[in-house]
Amino acid sequence: MNTRPTTDKVKEAIFSMIGPYFDGGIALDLFAGTGGLGIEALSRGADRAVFIDADRRAVSVVRRNAEAARVADRAEIYCNTADRALRMLAKRGAVFRYVFLDPPYRMKIADTLMAEMAERGMLEDGAVVVVEHEADHAYPETVGGLARRRLATYGETAVSIYHYDRAAGAAEEETDEGS
Repeated sequence: MNTRPTTDKVKEAIFSMIGPYFDGGIALDLFAGTGGLGIEALSRGADRAVFIDADRRAVSVVRRNAEAARVADRAEIYCNTADRALRMLAKRGAVFRYVFLDPPYRMKIADTLMAEMAERGMLEDGAVVVVEHEADHAYPETVGGLARRRLATYGETAVSIYHYDRAAGAAEEETDEGS
């Protein structure tokens, strides 16, 4: 398949960095692939998860994996591109506490997606955004009210953990408008 599933080592590291257990909230697994990160969030206490992937075969795998993990009743699974999915979810008023961005490494768009989500009001104050990316690619320290709190490298893979501060995002917007 065309997916690059997150390795167990990286997945375990991600969840040890963002917390072993969650107290509710909604997760977004954008570029879901096999759905491993969103399913893990559900198994650790997220209320619901939305899975998005543009590849129909990947979406099929996510459905099977959600059923096998017995979390299908708390999963929304869509075949769509990231930008179209974000527009659709924003129209519905979706707001996320946990976001997992693992785009294909050739697509260096996680910062654009984070800024768009913040701008559209799709992130809870205090939301955590996890970006999996190539180790030799550097995303900015801050974007749209999100500040990187951790950066860890595992061979060719890096994980950046961002936290969202709504007030910082609003201040950033005012500064941009005043320029």
